[in-house]
Amino acid sequence: MPESKDDDRIQLLQGTLDLLILQTLVFGPRHGHGIATTIQRISEEVLLIDHGSLYPALQRLEKANLIASEWGTSDNNRRARFYKLTRSGRARLAAKTGRWEKMVRAVTQILKSGGQEA
Repeated sequence: MPESKDDDRIQLLQGTLDLLILQTLVFGPRHGHGIATTIQRISEEVLLIDHGSLYPALQRLEKANLIASEWGTSDNNRRARFYKLTRSGRARLAAKTGRWEKMVRAVTQILKSGGQEA
């Protein structure tokens, strides 16, 4: 049975989704659907953000003052809430990006070890 495109998609941990949202907002304000489609497009369709996960994450980030929102009009002329990165959000993004990159290097080293102990 051939693999479906959904089999190639990766589930995200909560902190990872937060980091991706903050990074997406570096490009400028976006509404929720725009954030999800940007992440999907940049990840070459590997990451699919479920709106059931996205909107609670946006609320959590706004409550933590890492993003701010205001109402506006989307490209298809609908009322939408647009989110933008705050100064605190930029600082958090910088700090968390370094930690994420460190973790990725560590996991990569383990995977490349081929089960051999150094």
